[in-house]
Amino acid sequence: MSVSLKDEIQSRKTFAIISHPDAGKTTLTEKLLLFGGAIHLAGNVKARKTQRYATSDWMELERQRGISITSSAMQFNYKEHVINILDTPGHQDFSEDTYRTLTAVDSAVMLIDVAKGVEVQTIKLFEVCKRRGIPIFTFINKLDREGKDPIDLMDEVEKVLGIEAYAMNWPIGMGGNFKGIYDRQNRYVVRYDAGTRYEKSSAPQSGQIDDPEVQAGIGEELLQHLQGDIELLDMAGNRFDLERVNRGEVTPVFFGSALNNFGVPNFLDSFLQLAPGPGARTSNQGELDPMSPQFSGFVFKIQANMNAMHRDRIAFIRICTGKYERGMNVIHTRSHRKLRLAQPQQLFAQERTILDEAYAGDIIGVHDNGILRIGDVLAEKDGLEFEAMPFFSPENFARVSIKNALKRKQFIKGIQELEEEGAIHVFHDLNIGVEAPIIGVVGQLQFDVLEYRLRDEYGVDVEINHLPYEIVRWIAKDEEKIRILKDSSMSMVVLDKDENYAVLLLDKWKANWMSERYAIEFMDRPPVLTV
Repeated sequence: MSVSLKDEIQSRKTFAIISHPDAGKTTLTEKLLLFGGAIHLAGNVKARKTQRYATSDWMELERQRGISITSSAMQFNYKEHVINILDTPGHQDFSEDTYRTLTAVDSAVMLIDVAKGVEVQTIKLFEVCKRRGIPIFTFINKLDREGKDPIDLMDEVEKVLGIEAYAMNWPIGMGGNFKGIYDRQNRYVVRYDAGTRYEKSSAPQSGQIDDPEVQAGIGEELLQHLQGDIELLDMAGNRFDLERVNRGEVTPVFFGSALNNFGVPNFLDSFLQLAPGPGARTSNQGELDPMSPQFSGFVFKIQANMNAMHRDRIAFIRICTGKYERGMNVIHTRSHRKLRLAQPQQLFAQERTILDEAYAGDIIGVHDNGILRIGDVLAEKDGLEFEAMPFFSPENFARVSIKNALKRKQFIKGIQELEEEGAIHVFHDLNIGVEAPIIGVVGQLQFDVLEYRLRDEYGVDVEINHLPYEIVRWIAKDEEKIRILKDSSMSMVVLDKDENYAVLLLDKWKANWMSERYAIEFMDRPPVLTV
């Protein structure tokens, strides 16, 4: 029996996991994959000694450092749902990749460390979700360790993030005294059993809250504490309202321990019931219904060299409306040209499977030979535009040069491909060729990744000389103004990838002074390129 377009699209759940570094984001991703049956042995992002690595951390440098550097896309089926998980870097130096990824999701899971509460990077990523109206589901992690009082954590989420919180379940103890979680809706206690971290553990002994055996297992003191907390939540807590959840005004809160496989299946089942499927997308043609039969999507990420054997380049596409069929022709709206997407790929971190079809809500990968850019729209009809991708101005600059001149060709290719990924911003000195470009990045750690990837993927050793500039601004082509800026010790005039004039400046104060002193109009971003 064939499944309708509507049923296929409604079965999709596409979400990202956001958090501060080390809150357990990649570990939670792995456990969701484990319980979804996508993998059978969960890795740990820091388990270097056992050579068991996280599926979503596919890049060798990620495995060496025990952090996520790039966003990973993974799809699997679970209980009649097709789930697309986007695991994102938590480190602020890679926030560009994370912000762009958030344009491709319908909801987000915010992970909070029970001991640390709401942290700086979590706040930044939450604000991005809030601006986009993305529904947010909260998972408070590491209950097997001592941490903040759950009531205090709920209060912190509300006061720091400005969103109402509703506890879907409640922890019974924590740390060495952690006994499990209480499901408020079903008045059901799920008992905690550490089991094994890496394999599906057998179901712990659980039962209704009024079951004498369950109460005995919890213990008198913790039972009284639980009853007091639940009474307080019922009387003074927020009311659950799914419509407000979908508007991003209320966040359902879950507790558990991802590393110990506890609370994850409960969270996943509730999330799939509550989280929205693919929603309407704002465009220059109005709100686009995902059920529209005509295919449309946009590129939110480009990744080179995911397969080291083939040195390929994959464009990640979020399908916004309709259905994709293998081999179909689409319009690349920036160039107004037809493109044939011959081999769409279902992504599972580094692994890929050729797809015959995909639907609104899905993330697919297509081979790209350099035509596509981040933010490009692909559709069956020309002229469609979605909201502009967020632009991030670099704040750290360095001149990068090759140590071995014989590697010039590989160096130029590497810099070009990494720029097209959106990993770096490339500028050229007016007086120096392409052999020593000026690279701009948001965070210093990106220079380490640049150096590593040029060496590992392109066989090029480079020298990185940091520059004192902190901001970049764009200017119109005015020979007199450009001469003033070239002669100044406070600025450096460069060209960006599209031959626009840009100026590197020491800081915002000096930029403002020069603007006022010489009547120079600085632009925060480059002019829009249409072709």
